[in-house]
Amino acid sequence: MNKQEVINLDNQNYLQVFSRNQIVLDHGEGPYVYDIEGKKYIDFLAGIAVNVLGHNHDKLVEAISSQAKKLIHCSNLYYTEPQACLAATLTKLSGLDRAFVGNSGAEANEGALKLARKYGKTIADNKVEVIAANNSFHGRTLTTLTATGQPKYQKGYEPLPGGFKHIPFNDIKALEEAISDRTCAVFLEPIQGEGGVNMPDENYLKEVRALCDKYQALLILDEIQTGMGRTGTMFAFEQYGIVPDVVTLAKGLAGGVPIGAFIASQKVADAFSFGDHGSTFGGNPLACSAANAVFKAIEEENLVDNARQMGDYLNAKLNELKEKYPNIITEVRGKGLLAAAELTCAGSGIVTKCLEKGAIINCTAVNKLRFVPPLNINKNHIDEVIDILDDVLASEEI
Repeated sequence: MNKQEVINLDNQNYLQVFSRNQIVLDHGEGPYVYDIEGKKYIDFLAGIAVNVLGHNHDKLVEAISSQAKKLIHCSNLYYTEPQACLAATLTKLSGLDRAFVGNSGAEANEGALKLARKYGKTIADNKVEVIAANNSFHGRTLTTLTATGQPKYQKGYEPLPGGFKHIPFNDIKALEEAISDRTCAVFLEPIQGEGGVNMPDENYLKEVRALCDKYQALLILDEIQTGMGRTGTMFAFEQYGIVPDVVTLAKGLAGGVPIGAFIASQKVADAFSFGDHGSTFGGNPLACSAANAVFKAIEEENLVDNARQMGDYLNAKLNELKEKYPNIITEVRGKGLLAAAELTCAGSGIVTKCLEKGAIINCTAVNKLRFVPPLNINKNHIDEVIDILDDVLASEEI
């Protein structure tokens, strides 16, 4: 099929919940993707922070292909080596004790919230309230969109599940006023991704940790976007001197194969017993083999260090654009290869013009350009995107 035939077929049959760009992607190699007409794009969105190894990475492709020839699915009624190895890696790297593997970030967060409620009830029957942050994003299920602190995602789905409270992010006084003996968990992203790459103060998460300990509430960190080395450490929480009670992962965990996971301390995990949680497809051998290959590649190719180094370079280049275009860019922020440039205008037009020139970036929260490229990019790749963005910002139409 040609481009228009694919677009027409999709528009006629797919549920219309996505506002898509008018290109049809066909294949990728490294940090580049190619559309069905052969045009090349440098991908600094990476499937929204998913393709941490880029596209068509040999180790990942080989792991998926090899496992597909052996066993794709067998259900969680049986043990498999890929799942056991992945769980061991997750607990070792997080410093926590028990892992559960599902299919997506929303499912990982849903499981973490279920566990928090179950744990809270081991202390008191009314210890069920969850405190989350404004401008957060945690998923699209009814429970996770309720936890999400953005009313636009909740509109039309009322009545929403009860027991959730929202406070401003990075405001410890607001948490002090909201938390109580009814609180079973405080649920935060260490850095808010979808909300605009909003950064916490250096001591904020330590203060949150202390309040959670005071009230016997769990600290759950959603590292679906910040995890897997993206911020320059395997987990962002490592840079803030804390360990959560539960952490969730997805996105880059299997480099593009659908997967999600939550990891908990033993005392929290003990709240679950046989039958309390489950997943038909979660932790299947194919997805777990992909995740194991991603972890292996990250280690062998020093991609956590690369994310930190290239993140510093990207930050410097974005700040050069800020100095050059102070009437357009007001702030540059982020950690590692999770970066944002805040604008004085809506960013959708800039994103479209970059796409036309061969660069895939993203705008979130109306006016924040977001950059979440593969972790194995180099300076030349960053320069390529910055040059395109520079051309766009220099145009008279901006």
